[in-house]
Amino acid sequence: MTTREVDTSNNDLLTRAFHDFDQAATVLQQSYDALTTRLQQMDLELAQTNASLREHLRETEEMRAHVTAVLESLDTGVIVTDSQDSVVRCNHATERLLGVSQASLKGRRATEVLEEIRKDHGEYPLVLPTGVTIALSQSALTDETGTLIGKLVLIHDVTHIRQLEDRLQRRNRLEAMGQMVGNIAHEIRNPLGSVELFASMLRKDLRDQPHLRTYAEHISMAVQAMDRLLSNLLVYTRPDCSRLAWLDTESLIREVLTLASHAMSPASIVVRCEVDPRVPKIWCDGGKMKQVLLNLVLNAVQAMPEGGSLTLSARMAPAGISEAPAIQLTVSDTGTGIPLALQSRVFDPFFTTKDQGTGLGLAIVHALVEAHHGRIDVESRPGHGTSFVMTFPQGSMQQATMPARNAALVGRSVQISPIANVTEEETYE
Repeated sequence: MTTREVDTSNNDLLTRAFHDFDQAATVLQQSYDALTTRLQQMDLELAQTNASLREHLRETEEMRAHVTAVLESLDTGVIVTDSQDSVVRCNHATERLLGVSQASLKGRRATEVLEEIRKDHGEYPLVLPTGVTIALSQSALTDETGTLIGKLVLIHDVTHIRQLEDRLQRRNRLEAMGQMVGNIAHEIRNPLGSVELFASMLRKDLRDQPHLRTYAEHISMAVQAMDRLLSNLLVYTRPDCSRLAWLDTESLIREVLTLASHAMSPASIVVRCEVDPRVPKIWCDGGKMKQVLLNLVLNAVQAMPEGGSLTLSARMAPAGISEAPAIQLTVSDTGTGIPLALQSRVFDPFFTTKDQGTGLGLAIVHALVEAHHGRIDVESRPGHGTSFVMTFPQGSMQQATMPARNAALVGRSVQISPIANVTEEETYE
């Protein structure tokens, strides 16, 4: 092989080598471009995924905050447990109803918590020492597959429902007793009239025999006392509150305090009269409302033999107490209080804890308040005092403006008016 041929062969090899190198470089460039494009796509996809995750986390956090807000705003207590019955979460209502902090509840067994609550109170519904009545409901928590993952305990505040039930039962009971008492009063009054007639005839016939005439007078006095009692019974069964008018609220309260001043004089009692400027007048039967307030004031004074504080207030009823605007008249004292077991019976006819008295006072007060389309509730803590709260519809009066009036008076300093016209019918025993 000649030198020329060798050179030609080398040139061909070199040419093919460069060609192969160019092809390889081209393929490498294409791969690099494809890899760069893919990396850019992956960066974009990663950015989109991160944005989606951030949005999902934001939505999850918003949902968590929303659920927490809903949970904490509930009046119903909520206890959530895990599959081992350990408390993992509860809301503020649980803390308020049970009187136990959330921190002390978490980690405890829910069964132990509920048993501890029920230990001193029996079965549900329970009346707790705070006066709150609660009821419980429980349900299982499961995941999407139906596997048990915990338990949900709901603590319902049924105090208002129980109060409505008690009020309805009391109204039905008093209505039945009223019908019976009314019938008995009529049956007794007829022969009582005959007794009074014969007693008056005896007094005339025994004019010349004073020692015998005295017996006839005693009979007449007893008949009159019985007649007053029967009149009170009839007031209870058929209260007449037809003389309705707008009365100045403060004047009404002060008139009652004047009538009761004779009872407050011997004791050191501080009397407060508080009238909300939004309640300048009250739509009522003036005579009957005075009787109601006077009876409650005298009861309050008797509950404070060593002195204390007596408050008569008139204000707008808080929202939620009544569907329509309403006012509240309250008579409060700092006396001995009423035992919880007796509070449901204080409005029953003939029920009394006094050595003297017929037990008709609060029963007639209840009847007169209801005759005004109102209601009366008792709030009492033994050893701390009692409040009788009367709620009445406000009526259609246009609101008048008046300056706020808050007065503090000492019982002895209340101006005393003649009280000869205060009869037993007005100051029910």
